[in-house]
Amino acid sequence: MSNDSVIMPPFHLAIPVGDIDEARHFYGEVMGFHRGRSDERWTDWNVEGHQVVTHMVDEYAAPVAGWNHVDGHQVPVPHFGLVLSVERFQALAERMTQAGTDFVIEPYVRFQGEVGEQWTMFFLDPSGNAMEFKAFADPSQLFAV
Repeated sequence: MSNDSVIMPPFHLAIPVGDIDEARHFYGEVMGFHRGRSDERWTDWNVEGHQVVTHMVDEYAAPVAGWNHVDGHQVPVPHFGLVLSVERFQALAERMTQAGTDFVIEPYVRFQGEVGEQWTMFFLDPSGNAMEFKAFADPSQLFAV
């Protein structure tokens, strides 16, 4: 099946957090995602049309299992995130910079002038969940080799 004919369904991802109020501030106020349903120990977030749920886990420890060397940077693994438009990526990078985010990898361009040119940035949420947001100069090159 061709990727061109596929309608992209929204994904659902549930992630653990150590402090639900801190997560609500970070995902809502800092990152600017819209809050959906919630209860005392969890909150749904609209992350660019995808459902990310933060779940309070008692005595939670950061999930970074390791680091992988990529383009001279140490990339945290596991991590999650989205591929955004360049405009949306730049707006989020500016928002996170203005919020004083301590980036794991500051926003930069990989493969500049080459196939797969992309902006990328990595940071952690307050519970230590690693996130990567990226944007391709040419979105059709998402899976280019």
